[in-house]
Amino acid sequence: MTRPARTRRLPYPPLTHRVVAANAAVLVAVAVVTVLVFSPGAVSSGVALKELAILAGALVAMGMLNLALMRRALSPVERLRDFVREVDPLRPGQRASVPGRESEAAELAEAFNDMLERLERERLESVRMALAAQESERLRVAQELHDEVGQSLTAVLLQLGRLSRSLPAAEDAALADAQETARDSLEEVRRIARSLRPEALDDLGLLSALRVLAERVEEQSRVRVQTRMEPELPPLDEDEELVIYRVAQEALTNVVRHSGAERAELELATTPDQVRLVVRDDGWGLGGAGEGSGIRGMRERAVLVGAELSVGEQASRGVELVLDLPLDRRTVWSR
Repeated sequence: MTRPARTRRLPYPPLTHRVVAANAAVLVAVAVVTVLVFSPGAVSSGVALKELAILAGALVAMGMLNLALMRRALSPVERLRDFVREVDPLRPGQRASVPGRESEAAELAEAFNDMLERLERERLESVRMALAAQESERLRVAQELHDEVGQSLTAVLLQLGRLSRSLPAAEDAALADAQETARDSLEEVRRIARSLRPEALDDLGLLSALRVLAERVEEQSRVRVQTRMEPELPPLDEDEELVIYRVAQEALTNVVRHSGAERAELELATTPDQVRLVVRDDGWGLGGAGEGSGIRGMRERAVLVGAELSVGEQASRGVELVLDLPLDRRTVWSR
């Protein structure tokens, strides 16, 4: 047998009671005014225009008073409704606030804030697991490309080299073409493996990895990338370095593929409070386009380490992407 839920006693009058009390007060006032106006001592054989004007004015005043009271009583609920519509799960830390004394709206805001906190932590954990699985799969594919496909293409190149010594000179041109194709394929496999799991990040650190990234973008496209980075960074953990690198990688990829830019800037600056990554270009700009899967993926990575990502058009031309990693908030998101 299920026990009935206990009704909580509120330390303040319920909203329904307050609305009823306000309307009852207005009705009582209307009744009092009506009695005073239409009482036998105040009414002659015909109702004077002056008395009708007084009654109409009283009713208008009471209606406005009732409206003002209801707006005051229900405005916290309306503010909470507007806040709920504007909440963005990729911008954690937003909380509803209902000023004033205790009320149902304040309790509802507190319950909604508790729900937001639970959702943010659950989303953070799910994003962390998804990105960890993604990076693990990237590493596996990169190793297989390097160890299996790369070695197979290397063996093909060695075999073609041995064939070149045994075939007649008339076949040299065709064999040279085959060797060049195999060599280009091997280089492409190595490039894909490096993009899947940057060796420079593991071996040389974040600053060197970003410089190597900029150099490769210049080599593989017509975009010139200028880098400006601090000589030293505060201690960053593996997740933070990987997020900064992946955001820079995705931003430069977008510049090459979509912006039509000829020049890009990659900056990494530090202050006592935060590390800031900035990627700018001189391309076409956003052109009114919404956020695609690439920017959304960068936002999810930023949420993972408690960072904030903003993307907007510059005053002159092009797009500016900014990633701010607050150093004093890292412990909050790593729990």
